Amino acid sequence: MAANMYRVGDYVYFENSSSNPYLVRRIEELNKTANGNVEAKVVCLFRRRDISSSLNSLADSNAREFEEESKQPGVSEQQRHQLKHRELFLSRQFESLPATHIRGKCSVTLLNETDILSQYLEKEDCFFYSLVFDPVQKTLLADQGEIRVGCKYQAEIPDRLAEGESDNRNQQKMEMKVWDPDNPLTDRQIDQFLVVARAVGTFARALDCSSSIRQPSLHMSAAAASRDITLFHAMDTLQRNGYDLAKAMSTLVPQGGPVLCRDEMEEWSASEAMLFEEALEKYGKDFNDIRQDFLPWKSLASIVQFYYMWKTTDRYIQQKRLKAAEADSKLKQVYIPTYTKPNPNQIVSVGSKPGMNGAGFQKGLTCESCHTTQSAQWYAWGPPNMQCRLCASCWIYWKKYGGLKTPTQPEHRTPCVVMEPHSRSHLSRPEAQSLSPYTTSANRAKLLAKNRQTFLLQTTKLTRLARRMCRDLLQPRRAARRPYAPINANAIKAECKGWSGGAPGGALRKALTHLEMRRAARRPNLPLKVKPPLITVRPPVPLPAPSHPASTNEPIVLED
Repeated sequence: MAANMYRVGDYVYFENSSSNPYLVRRIEELNKTANGNVEAKVVCLFRRRDISSSLNSLADSNAREFEEESKQPGVSEQQRHQLKHRELFLSRQFESLPATHIRGKCSVTLLNETDILSQYLEKEDCFFYSLVFDPVQKTLLADQGEIRVGCKYQAEIPDRLAEGESDNRNQQKMEMKVWDPDNPLTDRQIDQFLVVARAVGTFARALDCSSSIRQPSLHMSAAAASRDITLFHAMDTLQRNGYDLAKAMSTLVPQGGPVLCRDEMEEWSASEAMLFEEALEKYGKDFNDIRQDFLPWKSLASIVQFYYMWKTTDRYIQQKRLKAAEADSKLKQVYIPTYTKPNPNQIVSVGSKPGMNGAGFQKGLTCESCHTTQSAQWYAWGPPNMQCRLCASCWIYWKKYGGLKTPTQPEHRTPCVVMEPHSRSHLSRPEAQSLSPYTTSANRAKLLAKNRQTFLLQTTKLTRLARRMCRDLLQPRRAARRPYAPINANAIKAECKGWSGGAPGGALRKALTHLEMRRAARRPNLPLKVKPPLITVRPPVPLPAPSHPASTNEPIVLED
């Protein structure tokens, strides 16, 4: 019952697609719509797969710096791969999602220097974050709310001085004493001096024109003079005058007039206070963003001081009561039953016919993540034409963490130059899909049959020579079986230069000539066989006899 009860502030999984991983969100509000459904206003958290490759490189460098500073224990390549799935990026983006799409709870914590990264892998549904992602600006910044815990944030306590030893430290950089509790004045005398200081402050506000506008009544001026800034000034005056009341009195009212002490509550105007309340409603206690977007002419120290003074006013108490009444009208928790409907990507169930791994799937296919061949449940993964699948355990891992348990070949390969005469951008979509290593021969033939254009890949003589001379590096048979794997062109070029002496002519030209001769020798000359033409002699065709032979001068041919 408690596992299915979701409250404001919980980190939960949301499912927006049956084949994609879950979304990780934090519930901010639970609202009931007009038609009776429950919607959750949530804060978006992003995975590594949701950001660009350049930001992923920035996150990698930040992770390396964290490991060096916190002196993390070494982890394996697979653990490092899985730790990337546990890292999230906080954002300021909000969205509303149906509460019925919730698929469970998870835990998200701010990464600290005292944390050990490998411990996150030992806990289920446990994530961490250290950077903030801005979906609009496409930036990745460090979280300003980091708790400063660690060895570099601890105070350095000096050794205790021995008796008679002089203190050689620079006293100007040390703390200054502002009050002595063992002073000769009694508590009654101190209270009387504070009353005089408040009266002088009230009189000073009456003489000041700007204060008369802000505090038009005597009651408001007296209330402003009774604030802490006046009391601090009075006690500091006593300390500077050696707790001599006569000297302190003369310091309060110098020759030019009474001293007027103001705090941030008096320095700020009403319009600035309204801007601050609007900014506080939007950003919370993120004073850096408040200063940057709403009050750039104020210092950060001034904003922080105004916030804590603003919390003592009636305005703060009034807004707090309004928010409490608004929160009472909203839902505090919601019960979502466990989702039991079958996933559309399910391709086999218990009790299916032996020898079949689901409709249309070939027998003998393994899990793309753990490479197992036995599982009580299989799920289709990836594009349908690739015929990929995941076992039940790896499917749950994919849905929760957005990746595979083990790194695949393209993920952990070393960067190198790929020897391709042209990029795949000029190929049509069926041709590009046919080059995929996951496409079966039957599907590849169907895809190529749809192609309407023909193309020719013509290699250079140097490339053909490299195939012969660098077989140990190139491994043509293995490369033919794995056309998607890259080839280290730099190593092959270095080998060819070393074999040819580093010069384009000479031995290299001889090798090219030798290669052409070998190719010509492999092609046998076919003898030309000419068949004599067949000559057929036909007998003469007899002509018909004329009707009047005597009257013609033409010769007459008599048949035998």
